[in-house]
Amino acid sequence: MKLRISLHTRFMVWFTFLLVFLVGAILLVIEKREVATIFEESKNKGVLMAKNIGELNLRNLANYYVDDLLASIREQVNEKLLYVVFFDQSGAPIAYNPEIADRKELWCCSRLQGVSQVDVVDALTKDVFLAKKLQRVLEIEIPIFSRGPMVKRGSIKIGLSLEDMRAEIRKTRLALVLIGAAGFLLGMIGATLLARRITQPIKKLMDGTVRVSKGDFSHPIKIESADELGNLAMSFNEMSARLMASREQIEEAHKKLIQAEKLASIGKLSATIAHEIRNPLTSVKLNIQKVLEDGRLGALEQEHLAITQEGIGQIEKFIKELLNFTRVSGLQLDHFSIAQIIEESMKMIGDCFQPKRIAIERRIEEGVPEVLVDGDKMRQVFLNVLRNACEAVPDGGKVSLTVSVVAEARPKKVRIWISDNGCGIPDKDWEAIFEPFFSTKASGFGLGLANARKIVEQHKGTIRVIKKRSPGTVFEILIPGEGEP
Repeated sequence: MKLRISLHTRFMVWFTFLLVFLVGAILLVIEKREVATIFEESKNKGVLMAKNIGELNLRNLANYYVDDLLASIREQVNEKLLYVVFFDQSGAPIAYNPEIADRKELWCCSRLQGVSQVDVVDALTKDVFLAKKLQRVLEIEIPIFSRGPMVKRGSIKIGLSLEDMRAEIRKTRLALVLIGAAGFLLGMIGATLLARRITQPIKKLMDGTVRVSKGDFSHPIKIESADELGNLAMSFNEMSARLMASREQIEEAHKKLIQAEKLASIGKLSATIAHEIRNPLTSVKLNIQKVLEDGRLGALEQEHLAITQEGIGQIEKFIKELLNFTRVSGLQLDHFSIAQIIEESMKMIGDCFQPKRIAIERRIEEGVPEVLVDGDKMRQVFLNVLRNACEAVPDGGKVSLTVSVVAEARPKKVRIWISDNGCGIPDKDWEAIFEPFFSTKASGFGLGLANARKIVEQHKGTIRVIKKRSPGTVFEILIPGEGEP
């Protein structure tokens, strides 16, 4: 099984490895340079010290005043200057401190024997066992020349303890380690922030792809960085928006297909009803009329036949509405004023409003453009909606009509609100009321609003119920206000 390691973990592991390598390499180079610098400083101090001691003892060396040389050596030797050796012109030792008497290799011979150059410096480091401990020593030997004529009088060798230099190097290494640790810590903090900045947007993208794979296109990825990840998130959001729009179009097309299949089924049913019921029903209606014209019937029989005629009328009305709903006819388009069509509709349905003393309130916005519609069909839409409002509003109620322009829509749309203060429609039925044969009224056929939506959609518009704060119902109808629908 392949080990799955997150991108964040991989980034941190590789960055840590790289950071350790770089910090270690940098500290190693710095440490080497610092050690070399400290050693050079110690060497320069030792050369200067040897020159000073040599200058002080030039006369003693030239005259072979051994006692004076020994006295000077005793004065100079300390914990840092471990030993001093004077050599004559031939390289033979003349004087040295007693502490190294048993260490012949330190005073037996000069390394500058036969050297006549003035500025020659012989320096080396060695481990020497002195004062009952092994010590690291910087041994320096330089020639001694007289002040007048440049005549070599001998040489001087000194042994400097490097403990101070080692202590300085340890301090330097400790400082470098602390600096390296601080740099590593800061680097890790920076790496963590950088890894989070890189991996969190990627995780958001991954979560977004999972949601999209499950069919959820409604949650955009919020990445505001102005870099490649931000551009990728923007492209991903655009893709999700296009997929959502495509899905909505597919769902809308699917709904229309189902609606078309329903209409086709209803159309076949309507043809059957028209053929099988309407013709015999007409014969029944004619025979009832002939019987009613016979004066030999009593009042009770005439009343029963009148009720039968009303029932036949209801059946004929239902068949007519059903046929009108299933009939697909072309639109007779022309430019009309919506306000004019509404006024004509109000006149046609005025008999429904007057007995209930329903108040009509009209608000027509200025500048509403004409619409390219089929005037008769749009009149049917308003009649169906107004008839429902009239039936829902109690005596003394109010119906409001508002016509305005939706300026932000392209092309512009004319919006019609038909509002009442009646009993209202439950939220769960807002979409169902536009389905054929759905009705909340005992005497309704459920075709009025279905026919209204069919006509509005033929005009490339929409009709829906919108939420109202006060009791009642608001129907919103949107019709394209310019150009052909």
